Amino acid sequence: MALFTPAADALMTAVSDTAAPDRPAGQLIAAAVIGIAIIIILITWVKLHPFLSLTVGALATGAIAGMDIAAAITSFSTGFGTTMGGVGILIALGAIYGKLLADSGGADRIVDTLVSRASARSLPWVMGLIGAVIGLPMFFEVGLVLLVPVIILVARRSGAPLMRIAIPTLAGLSAMHGLVPPHPGPLAAIDALGANLGLTLAFGVIVAIPAVIVSGPLFARFAARWVDVPVPELFVTAEDEGEAQRRRPSFGATLFSILLPVSLMLAKAIADISAAGSDAPWKVALDFLGTPVIALLIAVIAGFFILGRGAGFDRTRVNEIVGSSLGPIAGILLIVGAGGGFKQVLVDTGIGNVIAQFVSGSSVSVLVLAWLVAVVIRIATGSATVATITAAGILQPLTETLDSPMVALLVLAIGSGSVFLSHVNDAGFWLIKEYFGLSIPQTLKSWTVLECLISVTGLAGVLVLSLFV
Repeated sequence: MALFTPAADALMTAVSDTAAPDRPAGQLIAAAVIGIAIIIILITWVKLHPFLSLTVGALATGAIAGMDIAAAITSFSTGFGTTMGGVGILIALGAIYGKLLADSGGADRIVDTLVSRASARSLPWVMGLIGAVIGLPMFFEVGLVLLVPVIILVARRSGAPLMRIAIPTLAGLSAMHGLVPPHPGPLAAIDALGANLGLTLAFGVIVAIPAVIVSGPLFARFAARWVDVPVPELFVTAEDEGEAQRRRPSFGATLFSILLPVSLMLAKAIADISAAGSDAPWKVALDFLGTPVIALLIAVIAGFFILGRGAGFDRTRVNEIVGSSLGPIAGILLIVGAGGGFKQVLVDTGIGNVIAQFVSGSSVSVLVLAWLVAVVIRIATGSATVATITAAGILQPLTETLDSPMVALLVLAIGSGSVFLSHVNDAGFWLIKEYFGLSIPQTLKSWTVLECLISVTGLAGVLVLSLFV
């Protein structure tokens, strides 16, 4: 079952209404290449915001492909609105929940409980688990800001090398960001390709586990030798700030809150597979509760009571958290929406069909091709979200010949490619460098290698899964 069926219907209507007349394949390919090049140049050299860069690149692509400028604007607007109507709601709900989790002290409770029970040998594995659990409902940047003090304090108190603690935690965060919804990139790709969210979520978790292990605890042993740096003199302990007595939700309650929406979506996916076509009351109930918007809305409402009341927040404080959570995601929403607009222009010009025909006549696996397209855009733009959205738009026509499990794997192949080779044009690169006091070569030998390992291991996991679906 595709995600957001009404949106998909609107998308097909838009294609038929705004599609450009038949043009030579060379002109269409040139339009795509030039359009992507414009986006890359505007983001990397001109330093223009990705929202504006995607908008200009999309309109330029339509014009070069032979679309009337009014049709190109209509196509872009339709794609923007369709994407925002589907993905934007989920991103907003995810931001509210992530802010509530952080401010209530629920995230701190998870971290403190796991770390207190870990031995020196198991600590890197525990930190990888913490990064994955915290990264599941949160955006990468939010999770990073939240966990950097934890990483530094754990390294300081345990006496372990900084990279033995930092690398596994960052691996958990990044793998979830690239592979597992409800993060913006995977959600946008699911929406663009019409993938089943529950199935993609299940496959994403399966692929993310080995990716986190390889790029986290295993790689940390080498990173600690390659990048031997002292623990930064940053952040004071909770006890120093009088936070030790602060009221926080319990570990069990917090974990239940985090896993609630994931469980609902997975239950719906399992029901879709095991009872396809059934109209039994339990199946109808799971279909409703497991719908992404409903699952996240339930998580947010439950969080008001589980996390908010657990932290002793009153109604006013909870409302403040909701309000303050939405401002920081405005840029993300605009980027995702503009990416959807660019994708729609690619679809309506027929560029995607030309690429699909080329792929169908080649021996390259569609999953490998999806990974390569995302890798190229990621390296050029430095944005995992832009890479995911653009690659999904280019490869969207291929989904017509793929079944639901393969479409889900296509999303994950794109997601794996979208995190490859973070370097100086990626904001995350500089965050890691500055937080941990690294030089550029040290950041390349630690963070950049970690991202490459997640990407390659993710692709390997996708290819292995494709043998069984």
